[in-house]
Amino acid sequence: MSVLDLARAEIRTLQPYSSARMEASGGQLLLNANESPWEPTGDGGMGCNRYPEPQPAALVDALTRLYGVRREQLLVGRGSDEAIDLLVRAFCRAGRDAILVQPPTFGMYAVCARIQDAGVIEVPLRRDFTLDVDATLAALTSAVKLVFVCTPNNPAGSVVPRADIERLAQALAGRALLVVDEAYVEFADEGSVAGLLDRYDNLAVLRTLSKAWALAGARVGCLLAHPDVVALLRRIMPPYPLPLPSVNAALLALSGWGQANARARVGIVRAERARLRAALARLPGVRDVLPSQANFLTARFDDAGAAYRRLFDAGIVVRDVRRYPGLGDALRITVGTPMENERVLAALAPGKGTAGGEAFLKSPATDGRGFAEGSAT
Repeated sequence: MSVLDLARAEIRTLQPYSSARMEASGGQLLLNANESPWEPTGDGGMGCNRYPEPQPAALVDALTRLYGVRREQLLVGRGSDEAIDLLVRAFCRAGRDAILVQPPTFGMYAVCARIQDAGVIEVPLRRDFTLDVDATLAALTSAVKLVFVCTPNNPAGSVVPRADIERLAQALAGRALLVVDEAYVEFADEGSVAGLLDRYDNLAVLRTLSKAWALAGARVGCLLAHPDVVALLRRIMPPYPLPLPSVNAALLALSGWGQANARARVGIVRAERARLRAALARLPGVRDVLPSQANFLTARFDDAGAAYRRLFDAGIVVRDVRRYPGLGDALRITVGTPMENERVLAALAPGKGTAGGEAFLKSPATDGRGFAEGSAT
Protein backbone atom coordinates (compact mmCIF):
# COMPACT_ATOMS: atom_id res chain seq x y z
CA MET A 1 0.00 0.00 0.00
CA SER A 2 1.39 3.38 -1.02
CA VAL A 3 1.48 6.20 1.50
CA LEU A 4 -0.60 8.21 -1.00
CA ASP A 5 -3.44 5.73 -0.56
CA LEU A 6 -3.92 7.27 2.90
CA ALA A 7 -4.56 10.71 1.41
CA ARG A 8 -7.88 12.12 0.25
CA ALA A 9 -8.75 10.83 -3.24
CA GLU A 10 -9.90 14.26 -4.40
CA ILE A 11 -6.53 15.75 -3.44
CA ARG A 12 -4.66 13.03 -5.31
CA THR A 13 -6.56 13.87 -8.49
CA LEU A 14 -6.71 17.65 -7.98
CA GLN A 15 -5.41 19.80 -10.82
CA PRO A 16 -3.17 22.23 -8.92
CA TYR A 17 -2.97 25.93 -9.62
CA SER A 18 -0.19 26.72 -12.07
CA SER A 19 1.44 30.00 -11.14
CA ALA A 20 3.17 32.31 -13.58
CA ARG A 21 6.50 31.67 -11.90
CA MET A 22 6.07 27.90 -12.21
CA GLU A 23 5.27 28.13 -15.92
CA ALA A 24 8.30 30.22 -16.83
CA SER A 25 11.06 31.06 -14.39
CA GLY A 26 14.11 31.56 -16.59
CA GLY A 27 13.05 34.34 -18.93
CA GLN A 28 14.78 37.72 -19.04
CA LEU A 29 11.66 39.81 -19.56
CA LEU A 30 8.86 38.69 -17.24
CA LEU A 31 5.48 39.90 -18.46
CA ASN A 32 3.37 36.91 -17.44
CA ALA A 33 2.44 37.65 -13.78
CA ASN A 34 0.97 41.17 -13.88
CA GLU A 35 3.72 42.46 -11.58
CA SER A 36 4.99 45.99 -11.37
CA PRO A 37 8.06 46.55 -13.56
CA TRP A 38 9.57 48.83 -10.89
CA GLU A 39 11.14 47.85 -7.61
CA PRO A 40 9.49 49.43 -4.57
CA THR A 41 11.06 52.36 -2.75
CA GLY A 42 13.81 51.22 -0.44
CA ASP A 43 13.98 47.73 -1.96
CA GLY A 44 17.76 47.77 -2.16
CA GLY A 45 17.84 45.52 -5.19
CA MET A 46 15.95 42.68 -3.53
CA GLY A 47 13.40 42.56 -6.31
CA CYS A 48 10.24 42.52 -4.22
CA ASN A 49 8.23 43.71 -7.21
CA ARG A 50 8.49 40.13 -8.52
CA TYR A 51 6.83 37.07 -7.09
CA PRO A 52 9.34 34.73 -5.40
CA GLU A 53 10.04 31.19 -6.50
CA PRO A 54 7.43 28.76 -5.15
CA GLN A 55 10.28 26.70 -3.66
CA PRO A 56 13.37 28.97 -3.64
CA ALA A 57 16.19 26.89 -5.11
CA ALA A 58 19.03 28.36 -3.05
CA LEU A 59 17.09 27.94 0.19
CA VAL A 60 15.99 24.40 -0.66
CA ASP A 61 19.59 23.47 -1.41
CA ALA A 62 20.80 24.97 1.88
CA LEU A 63 18.12 23.15 3.86
CA THR A 64 18.72 19.79 2.18
CA ARG A 65 22.38 20.06 3.15
CA LEU A 66 21.46 21.06 6.69
CA TYR A 67 18.98 18.22 7.22
CA GLY A 68 20.72 15.56 5.12
CA VAL A 69 17.83 14.86 2.77
CA ARG A 70 17.22 15.03 -0.98
CA ARG A 71 15.50 17.96 -2.68
CA GLU A 72 12.43 15.89 -3.49
CA GLN A 73 12.06 15.02 0.22
CA LEU A 74 11.77 18.63 1.39
CA LEU A 75 8.96 21.17 1.29
CA VAL A 76 9.66 24.65 2.64
CA GLY A 77 6.87 26.94 3.79
CA ARG A 78 5.65 29.43 6.38
CA GLY A 79 6.89 27.76 9.53
CA SER A 80 6.03 24.19 10.44
CA ASP A 81 2.48 25.39 11.22
CA GLU A 82 1.74 25.55 7.50
CA ALA A 83 2.95 21.98 7.01
CA ILE A 84 0.67 20.78 9.82
CA ASP A 85 -2.31 22.47 8.18
CA LEU A 86 -1.45 21.09 4.73
CA LEU A 87 -1.08 17.56 6.09
CA VAL A 88 -4.46 17.65 7.81
CA ARG A 89 -6.21 19.03 4.72
CA ALA A 90 -4.54 16.52 2.40
CA PHE A 91 -5.11 13.40 4.51
CA CYS A 92 -8.28 14.00 6.54
CA ARG A 93 -11.77 14.02 5.05
CA ALA A 94 -14.10 16.38 6.88
CA GLY A 95 -16.43 14.59 9.26
CA ARG A 96 -14.86 11.18 8.59
CA ASP A 97 -11.14 11.01 9.34
CA ALA A 98 -9.12 11.81 12.46
CA ILE A 99 -5.70 12.58 13.87
CA LEU A 100 -4.13 11.11 17.01
CA VAL A 101 -2.17 13.22 19.51
CA GLN A 102 -0.62 12.71 22.95
CA PRO A 103 -1.49 15.56 25.33
CA PRO A 104 -0.05 17.63 26.76
CA THR A 105 1.33 18.65 23.38
CA PHE A 106 1.45 21.45 20.82
CA GLY A 107 -2.08 22.74 20.36
CA MET A 108 -1.98 23.44 16.61
CA TYR A 109 -2.37 19.77 15.68
CA ALA A 110 -5.86 19.68 17.18
CA VAL A 111 -6.74 23.20 15.99
CA CYS A 112 -5.93 22.33 12.36
CA ALA A 113 -7.91 19.10 12.65
CA ARG A 114 -10.97 20.82 14.07
CA ILE A 115 -10.89 23.52 11.39
CA GLN A 116 -10.98 20.67 8.87
CA ASP A 117 -13.81 19.01 10.87
CA ALA A 118 -11.58 16.00 11.48
CA GLY A 119 -11.70 14.06 14.73
CA VAL A 120 -9.04 14.30 17.43
CA ILE A 121 -8.17 11.15 19.38
CA GLU A 122 -6.14 11.81 22.50
CA VAL A 123 -3.80 9.34 24.21
CA PRO A 124 -2.27 11.13 27.21
CA LEU A 125 1.43 10.88 27.90
CA ARG A 126 2.42 8.92 30.97
CA ARG A 127 2.66 10.70 34.32
CA ASP A 128 6.36 11.31 33.64
CA PHE A 129 5.42 12.78 30.22
CA THR A 130 6.92 9.93 28.22
CA LEU A 131 5.13 8.44 25.23
CA ASP A 132 3.15 5.24 25.75
CA VAL A 133 3.59 3.41 22.44
CA ASP A 134 1.30 0.53 23.40
CA ALA A 135 -1.53 2.86 24.39
CA THR A 136 -1.06 4.89 21.22
CA LEU A 137 -1.33 1.84 19.00
CA ALA A 138 -4.27 0.48 20.99
CA ALA A 139 -6.21 3.72 20.40
CA LEU A 140 -5.67 3.63 16.64
CA THR A 141 -8.82 3.33 14.54
CA SER A 142 -9.35 3.10 10.80
CA ALA A 143 -10.34 6.78 10.83
CA VAL A 144 -6.88 7.92 12.00
CA LYS A 145 -4.78 9.14 9.10
CA LEU A 146 -2.15 11.17 10.97
CA VAL A 147 -0.34 10.43 14.24
CA PHE A 148 1.52 13.47 15.61
CA VAL A 149 4.49 13.00 17.95
CA CYS A 150 6.26 16.05 19.37
CA THR A 151 9.86 15.46 20.46
CA PRO A 152 11.20 17.27 22.37
CA ASN A 153 7.68 17.74 23.60
CA ASN A 154 6.04 21.13 23.97
CA PRO A 155 5.23 21.97 26.77
CA ALA A 156 6.79 19.17 28.84
CA GLY A 157 10.28 19.13 27.26
CA SER A 158 10.52 15.32 27.20
CA VAL A 159 11.87 13.31 24.26
CA VAL A 160 10.70 10.21 22.45
CA PRO A 161 13.50 7.67 21.94
CA ARG A 162 14.41 6.83 18.38
CA ALA A 163 13.48 3.19 18.99
CA ASP A 164 9.92 4.22 19.86
CA ILE A 165 9.66 6.29 16.69
CA GLU A 166 10.77 3.30 14.64
CA ARG A 167 8.31 1.02 16.41
CA LEU A 168 5.48 3.44 15.66
CA ALA A 169 6.51 3.85 12.03
CA GLN A 170 6.59 0.09 11.55
CA ALA A 171 3.24 -0.47 13.24
CA LEU A 172 1.55 2.38 11.34
CA ALA A 173 2.75 1.29 7.90
CA GLY A 174 -0.23 1.19 5.55
CA ARG A 175 -2.46 2.61 8.29
CA ALA A 176 -1.40 6.18 9.08
CA LEU A 177 1.29 8.78 8.46
CA LEU A 178 3.56 9.33 11.47
CA VAL A 179 4.42 13.03 11.80
CA VAL A 180 7.36 13.76 14.11
CA ASP A 181 7.59 17.40 15.16
CA GLU A 182 11.23 18.28 15.84
CA ALA A 183 10.89 22.03 16.39
CA TYR A 184 13.28 21.85 19.37
CA VAL A 185 15.58 19.01 18.32
CA GLU A 186 18.67 21.26 18.03
CA PHE A 187 18.59 21.66 21.82
CA ALA A 188 18.31 17.91 22.52
CA ASP A 189 20.96 15.31 23.24
CA GLU A 190 19.58 12.93 20.61
CA GLY A 191 19.44 14.08 17.00
CA SER A 192 16.81 14.02 14.29
CA VAL A 193 15.03 10.93 12.98
CA ALA A 194 15.17 12.31 9.42
CA GLY A 195 17.67 9.57 8.63
CA LEU A 196 14.77 7.10 8.80
CA LEU A 197 12.87 8.66 5.91
CA ASP A 198 14.31 6.31 3.30
CA ARG A 199 13.29 3.34 5.43
CA TYR A 200 9.67 4.35 6.17
CA ASP A 201 7.54 6.02 3.52
CA ASN A 202 4.87 6.76 6.16
CA LEU A 203 7.21 8.95 8.22
CA ALA A 204 7.27 12.75 8.02
CA VAL A 205 9.42 15.16 10.03
CA LEU A 206 8.68 18.80 10.84
CA ARG A 207 11.58 21.24 11.22
CA THR A 208 11.67 24.99 11.78
CA LEU A 209 14.08 27.89 11.71
CA SER A 210 12.06 29.70 14.38
CA LYS A 211 13.84 28.35 17.47
CA ALA A 212 17.54 27.50 17.31
CA TRP A 213 18.01 29.61 14.18
CA ALA A 214 16.41 32.73 15.72
CA LEU A 215 14.03 33.34 12.79
CA ALA A 216 10.62 33.21 14.44
CA GLY A 217 9.72 36.49 12.74
CA ALA A 218 10.69 35.22 9.28
CA ARG A 219 8.32 32.22 9.42
CA VAL A 220 10.37 29.55 7.65
CA GLY A 221 9.83 25.86 8.28
CA CYS A 222 10.06 22.52 6.51
CA LEU A 223 8.37 19.22 6.01
CA LEU A 224 10.73 16.31 5.36
CA ALA A 225 8.90 13.34 3.90
CA HIS A 226 8.59 10.81 1.09
CA PRO A 227 8.73 12.55 -2.31
CA ASP A 228 5.13 11.51 -3.02
CA VAL A 229 3.92 13.26 0.14
CA VAL A 230 5.91 16.40 -0.71
CA ALA A 231 4.49 16.44 -4.25
CA LEU A 232 0.96 15.93 -2.90
CA LEU A 233 1.21 18.88 -0.52
CA ARG A 234 2.57 21.11 -3.25
CA ARG A 235 -0.76 20.60 -5.03
CA ILE A 236 -2.64 22.45 -2.29
CA MET A 237 0.06 24.86 -1.12
CA PRO A 238 -0.37 28.55 -1.99
CA PRO A 239 1.76 29.42 -5.04
CA TYR A 240 4.15 31.86 -3.33
CA PRO A 241 4.46 30.84 0.32
CA LEU A 242 7.72 32.57 1.25
CA PRO A 243 8.37 36.33 0.95
CA LEU A 244 11.76 37.33 -0.43
CA PRO A 245 12.87 39.02 2.84
CA SER A 246 12.21 35.75 4.69
CA VAL A 247 14.19 33.77 2.12
CA ASN A 248 17.12 36.17 2.37
CA ALA A 249 17.04 36.08 6.18
CA ALA A 250 17.08 32.29 6.11
CA LEU A 251 19.99 32.14 3.67
CA LEU A 252 21.98 34.50 5.88
CA ALA A 253 21.25 32.40 8.96
CA LEU A 254 22.33 29.24 7.12
CA SER A 255 25.60 30.74 5.87
CA GLY A 256 28.87 29.52 7.32
CA TRP A 257 29.17 32.19 9.99
CA GLY A 258 25.42 32.05 10.60
CA GLN A 259 25.61 28.36 11.42
CA ALA A 260 28.63 28.86 13.67
CA ASN A 261 26.80 31.57 15.57
CA ALA A 262 23.67 29.43 15.90
CA ARG A 263 25.69 26.54 17.30
CA ALA A 264 27.31 28.85 19.83
CA ARG A 265 23.95 30.16 20.96
CA VAL A 266 22.49 26.67 21.25
CA GLY A 267 25.42 25.78 23.50
CA ILE A 268 24.69 28.79 25.70
CA VAL A 269 21.00 27.88 25.90
CA ARG A 270 21.81 24.32 26.91
CA ALA A 271 24.20 25.52 29.64
CA GLU A 272 21.71 28.12 30.84
CA ARG A 273 18.93 25.53 30.83
CA ALA A 274 20.85 23.41 33.32
CA ARG A 275 21.82 26.40 35.44
CA LEU A 276 18.31 27.86 35.47
CA ARG A 277 16.72 24.52 36.31
CA ALA A 278 18.98 24.05 39.32
CA ALA A 279 18.40 27.62 40.51
CA LEU A 280 14.61 27.43 40.09
CA ALA A 281 14.48 24.14 42.00
CA ARG A 282 16.07 25.84 45.02
CA LEU A 283 13.50 28.63 45.20
CA PRO A 284 10.76 28.48 47.83
CA GLY A 285 7.37 27.83 46.27
CA VAL A 286 8.82 25.84 43.35
CA ARG A 287 7.58 22.28 43.67
CA ASP A 288 9.48 20.77 40.74
CA VAL A 289 11.19 21.65 37.47
CA LEU A 290 10.62 19.08 34.74
CA PRO A 291 13.67 17.78 32.87
CA SER A 292 13.79 19.39 29.44
CA GLN A 293 15.56 18.77 26.15
CA ALA A 294 14.13 21.95 24.61
CA ASN A 295 14.88 25.66 25.02
CA PHE A 296 12.42 26.04 27.87
CA LEU A 297 11.71 24.73 31.35
CA THR A 298 8.31 23.82 32.76
CA ALA A 299 8.15 24.43 36.49
CA ARG A 300 5.54 23.36 39.04
CA PHE A 301 4.61 25.89 41.73
CA ASP A 302 2.73 25.78 45.00
CA ASP A 303 0.76 28.70 43.55
CA ALA A 304 1.38 29.04 39.81
CA GLY A 305 -1.06 31.92 39.50
CA ALA A 306 0.80 33.97 42.10
CA ALA A 307 4.14 33.15 40.46
CA TYR A 308 2.79 34.25 37.08
CA ARG A 309 1.62 37.56 38.54
CA ARG A 310 4.98 38.18 40.24
CA LEU A 311 6.77 37.64 36.96
CA PHE A 312 4.29 39.77 35.05
CA ASP A 313 4.59 42.58 37.56
CA ALA A 314 8.35 42.47 36.96
CA GLY A 315 7.76 42.89 33.22
CA ILE A 316 8.34 39.20 32.43
CA VAL A 317 5.82 37.17 30.42
CA VAL A 318 5.98 33.38 30.63
CA ARG A 319 3.55 30.76 29.32
CA ASP A 320 0.73 29.73 31.62
CA VAL A 321 0.25 26.02 30.83
CA ARG A 322 -2.14 25.18 33.65
CA ARG A 323 -4.85 24.29 31.10
CA TYR A 324 -2.79 21.35 29.82
CA PRO A 325 -3.42 17.85 31.21
CA GLY A 326 -1.08 17.01 34.08
CA LEU A 327 0.25 20.58 34.29
CA GLY A 328 -2.39 22.30 36.40
CA ASP A 329 0.28 23.85 38.64
CA ALA A 330 2.87 24.76 35.99
CA LEU A 331 4.38 27.62 34.03
CA ARG A 332 6.61 27.26 30.98
CA ILE A 333 9.64 29.55 31.00
CA THR A 334 11.73 30.08 27.86
CA VAL A 335 15.47 30.00 28.50
CA GLY A 336 16.69 33.51 27.68
CA THR A 337 20.06 35.20 27.83
CA PRO A 338 21.96 34.86 31.12
CA MET A 339 20.82 38.34 32.12
CA GLU A 340 17.18 37.59 31.29
CA ASN A 341 17.31 34.38 33.29
CA GLU A 342 18.63 36.29 36.27
CA ARG A 343 15.65 38.62 36.02
CA VAL A 344 13.35 35.60 36.25
CA LEU A 345 15.12 34.30 39.34
CA ALA A 346 15.14 37.72 40.96
CA ALA A 347 11.41 38.18 40.33
CA LEU A 348 10.60 34.84 41.92
CA ALA A 349 12.97 35.40 44.84
CA PRO A 350 12.87 39.14 45.63
CA GLY A 351 15.83 40.55 47.53
CA LYS A 352 18.32 38.00 46.27
CA GLY A 353 19.90 40.40 43.78
CA THR A 354 21.63 39.51 40.53
CA ALA A 355 25.24 39.15 41.62
CA GLY A 356 25.31 35.58 40.39
CA GLY A 357 24.10 36.72 36.99
CA GLU A 358 26.70 39.45 36.79
CA ALA A 359 29.41 36.93 37.56
CA PHE A 360 28.08 34.62 34.87
CA LEU A 361 27.96 37.42 32.32
CA LYS A 362 31.69 37.95 32.83
CA SER A 363 32.35 34.33 31.92
CA PRO A 364 34.46 33.89 28.76
CA ALA A 365 31.69 31.75 27.27
CA THR A 366 29.35 34.68 26.57
CA ASP A 367 29.30 38.42 26.07
CA GLY A 368 25.96 38.75 27.86
CA ARG A 369 23.77 39.13 24.78
CA GLY A 370 23.78 35.45 23.88
CA PHE A 371 26.73 35.66 21.47
CA ALA A 372 29.83 33.57 21.88
CA GLU A 373 32.85 35.82 22.12
CA GLY A 374 34.52 36.13 18.77
CA SER A 375 31.42 35.09 16.83
CA ALA A 376 29.83 37.32 14.22
CA THR A 377 26.92 39.44 15.34
